[in-house]
Amino acid sequence: MWIDTHCHLDAPEFGPDALAERARARAAAVACCVLPAVQARDFAAVRALAHQTGDAYALGIHPLYVPQASDDDLYRLEQALADARDDPRLVAVGEIGLDFFVPELCTEAMRARQQHFYRAQLGLAQRFGLPVILHVRRSADALLAGLRAQAASGRPVSGGIAHAFSGSLQQAQAFVALGWRLGFGGAVTFDTARRLRELAATLPLQALVLETDAPDIPPQWLYVTAAERAAGRPQGRNSPAELPRIGAEIARLRGLAPAALAAATWANACAALPRLRALLGPAPDTDAAVAEAAAAGGAA
Repeated sequence: MWIDTHCHLDAPEFGPDALAERARARAAAVACCVLPAVQARDFAAVRALAHQTGDAYALGIHPLYVPQASDDDLYRLEQALADARDDPRLVAVGEIGLDFFVPELCTEAMRARQQHFYRAQLGLAQRFGLPVILHVRRSADALLAGLRAQAASGRPVSGGIAHAFSGSLQQAQAFVALGWRLGFGGAVTFDTARRLRELAATLPLQALVLETDAPDIPPQWLYVTAAERAAGRPQGRNSPAELPRIGAEIARLRGLAPAALAAATWANACAALPRLRALLGPAPDTDAAVAEAAAAGGAA
């Protein structure tokens, strides 16, 4: 049984196929998807979809949506978190963070605006006692600085997941030292992603959680090259149903049985997002599978 800790099932790319894709994932043993919101206008829809599919969700304002967001959206987030305070399917504040890859977001003014939304949402996560799902793109050091500043203020956030992690070993170790988990997905399946594959293979097993970021970040078997796209072939749409195959590749890199990785990352996801444990309970044979992983050296 697998947990997809990051899946945008509400994205327009799925449209009327969303429920069918979720059913396909469930048939592939994906027991739970975490659906992160990306903007205030989507909060209600994401919550409703998670209830419809029996999944979990997070609420937040994504850095890519900061340019069109207003401070009133932060108030709307605060109200949405308050309204869902007792909803067991609300498991985190997210997707929030910083993006220093998109050129339009890298001006001095937009960097400052992203920081404003990031710090404000960290404060809301602390206030509501929720972990955080972080967007990390060329921004790991700045995100870590924000987490440390929040802790220094006496109001630390209760951990979370650094989604689609692609930073350095030192940055990975810094997140892990703060008690965070790192999300690995389709990008690790590319033979050319040597540094990322090395991290997935060698980081402590308890640091890893699995994700698809569907419909984005397709694994290698779905990827369509720029030349193919120029010739009219559409990009392959990622799906939560791809998670077991992604997990099997990471298990192969670590020398583990896929079942052992599934059980260990189930436990890791529940540690990162504690409400998942109450929602889902323990994975079947978790203790035995984690012991197998440790015996194989996977939990070093």
